[in-house]
Amino acid sequence: MVDVLLGLQWGDEGKGKIVDYLAQGYDIIARFQGGPNAGHTLYVDGNKVVLRTIPSGVFNPRTLNLIGNGVVIDPVTLREEIEGLKQLGIAVDTNLFIAHKAHLILPSHRALDAASEAAKGKDKIGSTLKGIGPAYMDKTGRNGLRVGDILTENWKEKYEKLKNKHMEMLAMYQDIPDWKSWEAEFFNAIEYLRNLNIVNCEYWINEHLANGKKILAEGAQGSMLDVDYGTYPFVTSSNTIAAGVCTGLGIAPQKVGDVYGITKAYCTRVGSGPFPTELFDETGDKLRDAGHEYGAVTKRPRRCGWIDLVALKYAVMMSGANRLIVTKTDVLDGFDEIRVCTSYTVNGETTTEFPFDICSDNIVANYETLEGWGNNMTGCTDAQALPGAFLKYQHKLESFLGARIQFVSNGTGRNNLIKIF
Repeated sequence: MVDVLLGLQWGDEGKGKIVDYLAQGYDIIARFQGGPNAGHTLYVDGNKVVLRTIPSGVFNPRTLNLIGNGVVIDPVTLREEIEGLKQLGIAVDTNLFIAHKAHLILPSHRALDAASEAAKGKDKIGSTLKGIGPAYMDKTGRNGLRVGDILTENWKEKYEKLKNKHMEMLAMYQDIPDWKSWEAEFFNAIEYLRNLNIVNCEYWINEHLANGKKILAEGAQGSMLDVDYGTYPFVTSSNTIAAGVCTGLGIAPQKVGDVYGITKAYCTRVGSGPFPTELFDETGDKLRDAGHEYGAVTKRPRRCGWIDLVALKYAVMMSGANRLIVTKTDVLDGFDEIRVCTSYTVNGETTTEFPFDICSDNIVANYETLEGWGNNMTGCTDAQALPGAFLKYQHKLESFLGARIQFVSNGTGRNNLIKIF
């Protein structure tokens, strides 16, 4: 079976650390969507490591790591990431595999991303400007270039054809970066990519399944950024929910097993887009400072707010999450009261359903207030030591969401993880 781990909010839930922990129980960790706009942060031997494309099981020497068909790859970023891991003594030559149907991000994709976002003015969607959106647009428009294309004799011809199309599109914009200066580094990275383990992903992964290997599919971004079911149009360009696993890796739905859903004990969001529980006061600032809420890739300060159970229940339903993981519980140490959003008021009517037009100004979050747990989460090492106030918070989440919490994270380190069941 293929178990799934994904974020239930707007990303930044702490997926990297959890995958790193769970990897010891799996033979293969597979990324199934997204691109280098992901930033999965881990702390390994005191070193902060941010993985953008490579699966987070790379630190386990016996675990194989797959970048699946549904991922879009920037060769330059991937090379930098691999070389950075090698400097830490992590060899990926034998345990990293790349799907030959994964699409490539070209320098002109990045230029289109930057030019398009700049042209939006105040209506910017908060793109990370990594070229992810334009690359996915070429994929769905049947113009994209895939990893397998770099192994063909007419690779350069294919590249030039797509580049020329992009140049015609860029002529529509005024604010265009000097993207042609990026091409030399891109082609050097292409040569580097050619020497990696490029595989026929769907056959590769199904063969391992047939041989009884345990596989964990690692999601990027978060459920509320799903292109179909997220806070559209302020979303990413791929399917971030569990359904994306099947198309992103080439497996059948009946092969999906447990779904781990990760949520912070509060909410954050980077960039533009609706955020019903966002705090604009000292409490929001306190959450940001205590949680060090700045983007792993973008470095942008994250918007902060109380946990939104309406959105969270929606995300749990969409992916069938049956094993919940709550991270950053220690960030709420010191809060006398903790608020949880249990319904919205939309155009004067109260609802617990996630609305169609989440971008409407007529959405008000309604809260219940729970007792804070003081400074008692940081020092906890097992489930028996969890403070009573947290247990009430846990019960509230589980009863509202209809799923059990299996793990609680109470710090940045690998060992700051408490198993509840």
